[in-house]
Amino acid sequence: MVSLETRLRAAVGDKTAGALERAFGMQTVGDLLVHYPRRYAKRGELTPIDSLPLGEQVTIVAEVRSATERRMRNRRGSILEVVISDGQGALTLTFFNQAWRLNELTPGRRGIFSGKVGIYRGAQQFAHPDYQLFEDEAVARVTAQTRSTEPVPIYPATGTVASWQVKKTVDTVLDMLDEVPDPLPEEFRIARDLLDARTALERIHRPETFEQIGQAQETLRTHEAFVLQAALLQQRAEVRALAATSRPAAADGLLAQFDAALPFALTDDQVTVGERVAADLEGAWPMNRLVQGEVGSGKTLVALRAMLQVAETGGQAALIAPTEVLAAQHLRSIARMLGPRLAPELMPTLLTGQMPAAERRKAALRAASGQARIIVGTHALLSASTTFADLGLVVVDEQHRFGVEQRETLRAKGTAPHVLVLTATPIPRTVAMTVFGDLDVSTIRTMPAGRAGVSTFVAPLAEKPGWFARVWERIAEEVALGRQAFVVCAAIDAEAAVKDDTADEPVAEADGAPERTRWGVVQVQELLAGHPAFADLRVSILHGRMPGDEKDAVMQAFARGEIDVLVATTVIEVGVDVPNASTMVILEADRFGVSQLHQLRGRVGRGGVPGLCLLVTEAPAGTPARERVEAVAATTDGFELAEVDLELRGEGDVLGDLQSGARSSLRLLRVVTDADLIAVARQEAEKVLSADPQLQAHPGLAAAIERRLGQQERAALAKS
Repeated sequence: MVSLETRLRAAVGDKTAGALERAFGMQTVGDLLVHYPRRYAKRGELTPIDSLPLGEQVTIVAEVRSATERRMRNRRGSILEVVISDGQGALTLTFFNQAWRLNELTPGRRGIFSGKVGIYRGAQQFAHPDYQLFEDEAVARVTAQTRSTEPVPIYPATGTVASWQVKKTVDTVLDMLDEVPDPLPEEFRIARDLLDARTALERIHRPETFEQIGQAQETLRTHEAFVLQAALLQQRAEVRALAATSRPAAADGLLAQFDAALPFALTDDQVTVGERVAADLEGAWPMNRLVQGEVGSGKTLVALRAMLQVAETGGQAALIAPTEVLAAQHLRSIARMLGPRLAPELMPTLLTGQMPAAERRKAALRAASGQARIIVGTHALLSASTTFADLGLVVVDEQHRFGVEQRETLRAKGTAPHVLVLTATPIPRTVAMTVFGDLDVSTIRTMPAGRAGVSTFVAPLAEKPGWFARVWERIAEEVALGRQAFVVCAAIDAEAAVKDDTADEPVAEADGAPERTRWGVVQVQELLAGHPAFADLRVSILHGRMPGDEKDAVMQAFARGEIDVLVATTVIEVGVDVPNASTMVILEADRFGVSQLHQLRGRVGRGGVPGLCLLVTEAPAGTPARERVEAVAATTDGFELAEVDLELRGEGDVLGDLQSGARSSLRLLRVVTDADLIAVARQEAEKVLSADPQLQAHPGLAAAIERRLGQQERAALAKS
């Protein structure tokens, strides 16, 4: 018998275990058994080949008739074409660079094939389908006739490990598996009508009917929520066991003086969030708070007030920004808000990688000596040569631009410093951690008075190509009213970034999409130089390859109104504050992420002038790329867009360092749709840990946490 902790090599042998480890990172029986089927095929509802619906996912029982390999034109590699038949019609399976499949897809072999029906050169095809071959013809007949209602699990697979190989190994392990300790309290499991752990694993991998799958998935989804909640609660308890230096604000201290000199009143949300942050800074354990607010809602002011509270006790605050342009602007803004009386005392200092060596050494000395109590910088703050006298607060601006490791590097330069993270659009991982309750979250929803806001529209060139000319006319009209505009491109020089779309292989042609127009800063500058409406306009460019002092000079000139139209890359994505900028045009908007689009459009409508954002795209209607762009146009709510981003890109590695993507540490659980379950699991986990912090009476839960969280995941949690 084997347990979930048993090494795979001991259970299934070196060859199979080695292949699974290389393909999926599996090392134990437990790793294998949480590799759940991603869907199930229906044996008894197979569709004849001659009537397959185009564009739909289907499953058929068929026989291999032929298999041939040929070289691909215009690109390296080969294409394998396998013709299968159900006795009535024929269909081609297409595989790229997978000639090894010739050894198993031999004429006469029968099996179950699943894929999305496409058309290539007038014939039906499956591109990279899933399939499960039968051992012999007799098995095929039995499968088709006597087991027609039994679901066929289809597993996530790779080019080296097929779905059927995973299935075969899972069956082997399940036959040997001993009892599985349940991570859920018995009363909680029964109350929610869930299966015991052993039965749930059996039914998700070897269901006899489709009805059994749902309860198994719900049970294992609850396991996942409960285990992760318990792990996060344990981590929070460990953080609160750390001793942080209390940073109380004095009645007549720096913060009070600053507030008294403010020429405007704080919004209600700024007051509420500020009070929460102030209380955190006085607490016995380190603050770990996320402040989310729409672009221009005043998050930086909240952060500055926290810096002043820390400075009152002699501590230092370090604000890390993703770009030199933004860091320099933050420093100017902070110095301006502090005024001539407080600025000299706090000596706000800029530290970036592209500063002249002498200036950088001077700035680093100010930080190390404690002379500078507010330090603003870029990744240069992470350098081993950058030290602080008493780092009491770390402020991370626009956290989607920094990874967990980078934030931890800066935090490690102090002794349990407080951490304040600012973001206008939470990255998927942040939304996941927010729902899981591991971060303290504050939201600023009200905007300061005098902000006109921004309206966003999609310019769909696929259907209305004539709108492209109107986009440039619209910019000229805004400039004629005395306003300014941004034009944002995805590249500096589109000619160097164009992908090779000339291949004539099936997948390349499957969409039937025409060649896309690519726009870079270089191309737009050339276009506008010859455009009649821009003959008298002052147009400049800005991109990341320009020297730091040149970038800063361009942005300052734009802020002073000396430039009418700024053609730029995403270097202006965050922090650039030009109240007179009313219009932003984002070319090839579908090439940007949801977070980027939201950040970019936040650069306009920051003053009393109404903002206009035009998302220009050639993406056809109904495509994921077009839907992403339309989602941004539909709302300005950062959390709502974060959920859209999460659904499109995945939660990210909730227990690891990834910011988003398919390698989510979640198996069945989905943060947005399962938020209610997560909340219930958290409440129940709090009860368990409150009564039994060491989980001595809950060995199943303790073992599940140990399996789920290796050293790497625990380290990542400690940094979050």
